[in-house]
Amino acid sequence: MPTLLVVHHSPTRGVRALTDAVLAGTRDEAIEGVDVVERPALEATAEDVLAADGYLLGTPANFGYMSGALKHFFDSTFLRVGGALSSTGAAEESAGATAGRPFGLYVHGRYDTQGAVRSVLSIVGALGWRQAAEVLEVLGDVTGEHRAAAYELGGTLAALLSP
Repeated sequence: MPTLLVVHHSPTRGVRALTDAVLAGTRDEAIEGVDVVERPALEATAEDVLAADGYLLGTPANFGYMSGALKHFFDSTFLRVGGALSSTGAAEESAGATAGRPFGLYVHGRYDTQGAVRSVLSIVGALGWRQAAEVLEVLGDVTGEHRAAAYELGGTLAALLSP
């Protein structure tokens, strides 16, 4: 059975609301045959990534960047899941073990999400992951419309993996 890994850092009501909606979307009754595994970013492992067929990532935008917890997730798994570094230590595009797998991203911020989105896209690009849906960027209070978009994002990624 295909596995969708949801890795998130949800320390605020806003990100938690988006995460809950994403997870509900992944488990929509119309989607069958997909195992959804949820991991807080500080608990997700390289083994989780290697065992998954697709990924959903969620983070607040903190000081113009992804959360430290999601950065830790990438730092602790990057090389083990197929990432590569150049001789300068910069991330290099990889054809590693997880290249080509689909991913989705949702980011919540109070004032700006661009830096957080850019930083995540840079890392997943180096891993060779394939963006399977528009990034969900939410500024300010999370509304019903945002929750619906998060539900759709979760459902989209799960449906892509459904046999």
